[in-house]
Amino acid sequence: MDKTLQSEAQYKGKEGWEDNTGNCNGGEDPYARITQIGDNIQEKLVRIRRDLHKHPETAWLEMRTSAVIAEKLTRLGYEVLTGKDVCREGNRLAVPDREILEEHYRRVKAEATIERKRNEDEGLEIPGYPEYLTSEMEQGYTGVVGILRCGDGPVVALRFDIDALPMEEDTSEAHRPHREGFASVNRKMMHACGHDCHAAIGLGTAEILASMREQLHGTVKLLFQPGEEGVRGANAMVAAGHLDGVDYFAGTHVAPDNTGDDGDVTPGTYGSLATCKYDVYFRGESAHAGGFPEKGKNAVLAAAHAVVALSGIARHSGGITRVNVGTIQGGTSSNVVADEAMISMEIRGETTEINGYMDQRAREICRAAAMMEGCTCEMKLMGHAPSQVSDLPFVERIASVVREHLPQYSVSSTPNAKNWGSEDIGFMMNRVQEQGGQAVYMRTTTTMASPQHTVLFDVDESVLKKGAVVFSSIVYDLLGEN
Repeated sequence: MDKTLQSEAQYKGKEGWEDNTGNCNGGEDPYARITQIGDNIQEKLVRIRRDLHKHPETAWLEMRTSAVIAEKLTRLGYEVLTGKDVCREGNRLAVPDREILEEHYRRVKAEATIERKRNEDEGLEIPGYPEYLTSEMEQGYTGVVGILRCGDGPVVALRFDIDALPMEEDTSEAHRPHREGFASVNRKMMHACGHDCHAAIGLGTAEILASMREQLHGTVKLLFQPGEEGVRGANAMVAAGHLDGVDYFAGTHVAPDNTGDDGDVTPGTYGSLATCKYDVYFRGESAHAGGFPEKGKNAVLAAAHAVVALSGIARHSGGITRVNVGTIQGGTSSNVVADEAMISMEIRGETTEINGYMDQRAREICRAAAMMEGCTCEMKLMGHAPSQVSDLPFVERIASVVREHLPQYSVSSTPNAKNWGSEDIGFMMNRVQEQGGQAVYMRTTTTMASPQHTVLFDVDESVLKKGAVVFSSIVYDLLGEN
């Protein structure tokens, strides 16, 4: 069902979402106008980023985050999709248990109501976002799609991931978010990878493009994706059809400015490792370990065989491979043959094909390890992603836009760089590319207080307007009046 939310008129001019409409006719440089709006909204983007940083939510719990994004997009005049319209039901992976979803929803709903009441008491013209916290969000249907229709022309999609990591943020005075009052208030949740920045960049891009919609010809889709950590969410958005008919697709990740990227923007990347992540359950039969050990079927032993054998998978001559067992649990007592055990594991490959080889071997090993002890084995897929490759013509086009129209920013000397880790944006890129469209995955550099996925992570917030200006300039180059 189409949950196109309320019109721009209801909210125009509230909470600082002022009318930034820029008329680019009369000889005004549109890229200069984009830069100007970026400068004007920088403080606002910092407030947004810090608000999201303070209220991080992990995969499929991004309820407050999604509601805030949906409200702000509505104010800007976008068609807004939420709930089951964002992710296809059968393609979501590793959704938390119902009890966890319901508890988080109740808390967020209560906090949102209190926040709106406080705004009203202070005389602020902020309607708040409780009405966007739908019953579908309570079921873990998070994420938002914003659509800006500007007549006939190409379709451009931009992706911004929004979820946090299951980490406890540092609370020392050395950590700026704690020192300045925007550290996480959610236990064991933290924006330690920059997705709070990505969401703010997406909303900044939304405002700039909305202010220039009269100069655009085509359609813009802004995809605020849940569940990137653990590579759980992108495929569900692809399955819902949001990448169908897209001609150009771009995403970005904030990246440290003291490593391989020597510019403000690296327009393309390639080589994210394909991956599969599993929880593997071994089930046997319990028995007295001293009296009748032969009557038991030891699930812990089965899991142990699997852990050792997985590490011994022969590496592939065609490229990089990885395997890791991150956790092992099982058993109840030293004198009981364990009837249950579980391991969480992942495999990765430089290409989707090499990852397929690793996946096949991992499955064979887990089944064989279970059989050795007379146990059964169930492998539950918790996340997966293909490898990705940026389209070189689009990479060069973006590089040209930055070089020719955004003199305040530089392009990295290696405009299409080798990526690291794994990223489910590959699902989106592959879908666009297989339809004949072009896709890139960029990096936007910033100074970082600590590496990503660490408890002291923080960024130079000038990256917010940088990202919004670069994205908006790309869209204008594709859809603008030339």
